Amino acid sequence: MENPRPQPAHSVTAPRTLSRVVPDPTALKALTHPVRLRMLGMLRIDGPATATQLAARLGLNSGATSYHLRQLAQYGFIEESPHASRRDRWWRASHELTSVPASEAEGEALDLDLAFNQAILSLQVGQMQQALEEYAELPAEWRKASTASDIIIPMTAEQAEALTRRLTDLILEAMRVAPPLGELAPPDMVPFSIMLHAFPYPGRLPHREGDGEP
Repeated sequence: MENPRPQPAHSVTAPRTLSRVVPDPTALKALTHPVRLRMLGMLRIDGPATATQLAARLGLNSGATSYHLRQLAQYGFIEESPHASRRDRWWRASHELTSVPASEAEGEALDLDLAFNQAILSLQVGQMQQALEEYAELPAEWRKASTASDIIIPMTAEQAEALTRRLTDLILEAMRVAPPLGELAPPDMVPFSIMLHAFPYPGRLPHREGDGEP
């Protein structure tokens, strides 16, 4: 797959539509596997790859990565990528974003929501730890652009939801005018990770009825 020409540094790009997938419960269950989450992230960030290439990066055998790639393809998260090499099978991400609305259901649907969020959190904690280990080696301008903030504000549920929506919209607005992930970008640009966690401070809300005392 050919890459587009790099854009001049600091060029202004017209906003584009972000492609996203909203998985159904069966597809979401397939995505709770930590290896599949990492593979999907790699294909989104770095562009198309083969099972052998992903296996080398993940420390797995190509048979295992091929299996996980087939699972991701089955549920529409990835697709085959045209490539000059006919010997290897290349894969690419089908979407830029995965949207998983908070579950309002109980029982199995809530359990699946929790399992997915646990898998995401484990992946993010690993990325944050690696970022911290690399922090001292970053150029000064990238250290200034990085933060690990913890801000707590008294709010109602309605106010909290409105704030998280505003923050998410702001981040997506920046994404719409940036070059797509996986494609060639100006030399002064690198993928910049923003992890948004928002939740009631633990232990301050009563548990659901039947769960015991808070």
